[in-house]
Amino acid sequence: MNFDLTTEQQDLRASIRRFLEQEVLPVVDEHEKSRTIPYSLLPGLARFGYFGGYLPEEEGGLGIDRVTWAMMIEQLGWAWTSLRVMVNISNGPVERLSRYGTEEQKRRYLEPLLAGRAKVFNGITEPDVGSDVSSVRTRAELDGDEWVITGSKMWITGGADGDFGTVVARTYSPDCDGGLSLFLVDRRETPFESRKIDTMVLRCTGTAELTFDGLRIPRENLLGEQGDALRSTLTGLGVARVNVGMGAVGTAQRAFDLTLDYARKREQFGRPIGSFQLIQKHLVDMKMRIDASRALCYQAAAALDAGRPARLEGSIAKLYATEAAHEVANMALQVHGAIGYSEEYPIERIFRDTRGGTIPEGTTEVQTLIIGRELLGISAIR
Repeated sequence: MNFDLTTEQQDLRASIRRFLEQEVLPVVDEHEKSRTIPYSLLPGLARFGYFGGYLPEEEGGLGIDRVTWAMMIEQLGWAWTSLRVMVNISNGPVERLSRYGTEEQKRRYLEPLLAGRAKVFNGITEPDVGSDVSSVRTRAELDGDEWVITGSKMWITGGADGDFGTVVARTYSPDCDGGLSLFLVDRRETPFESRKIDTMVLRCTGTAELTFDGLRIPRENLLGEQGDALRSTLTGLGVARVNVGMGAVGTAQRAFDLTLDYARKREQFGRPIGSFQLIQKHLVDMKMRIDASRALCYQAAAALDAGRPARLEGSIAKLYATEAAHEVANMALQVHGAIGYSEEYPIERIFRDTRGGTIPEGTTEVQTLIIGRELLGISAIR
């Protein structure tokens, strides 16, 4: 399978890299200190198709294939993991609105998302619900022309600042008895409580706990069919896992680039540390992990382009790439020595953020069980 980039893809990559180097890298340190995301950068990213660019042109996208999209996500991971995460989070509602949204929902919510003018969140995880989406406890009860939502969501990326988002809730109405449905919740129209949570990783992504205490939203804010949220959520996981995996590849590549440069310039005992055999061993191990991760992610992206759900390929890519990225970051920190600990240098942040990739979109352990199920046809979970 050939994953050599075409001339067009190489040109796109070069254009993206110029934007990231000129507009993003200079502001990373400032925002890491304030733990904020510069939402003003999103319209610039939208020009490249970072928000729904994989959609057909008639739906507002650019018709970007998934292999090209994977390359684009790698570039974001290379520049700043928190920004990559915010872009991926925005594309969750893009996917769902494009598939299930009414024309009015698309006008109000999808159009600003595609333009990079929206602050958004995905409300799935709860205090007692992580990888097992089917166990969501938040309730949505139909009361006349309104849905009444009660419950809480935890570890919600973008939840501290998001203007609107999607919320999965167990639904009770004449047409649904406890099935999971997806709702559009707009903080600007129906305010709710949010509590920002500072974390070790991805410090700029506005992670929050959301509390819905009898929150009333319009009946027309149901997104898709009642009781269909579990299927629609699981359907999107193949794409999400490739995104996380390829973002990890980009971050690992940045760690490698910094380490290679440092090994050439840093001197000890009268010569560059890159001349020492054990330093070279670290660099070789880093390179092998990065190239293997990229190949696995491209393979999964190609499966998506072929119309397959990529359950097996996506889980393998996500598991290997995220674990490998943290191993690469660990070796980068070892080569850098004391300077690697400094918050004034990117390695410290890369080390933390790569650790964060092994948990979202299904932990390493869950990915292992999914792969086992796909291989054997026997589930170890249920």
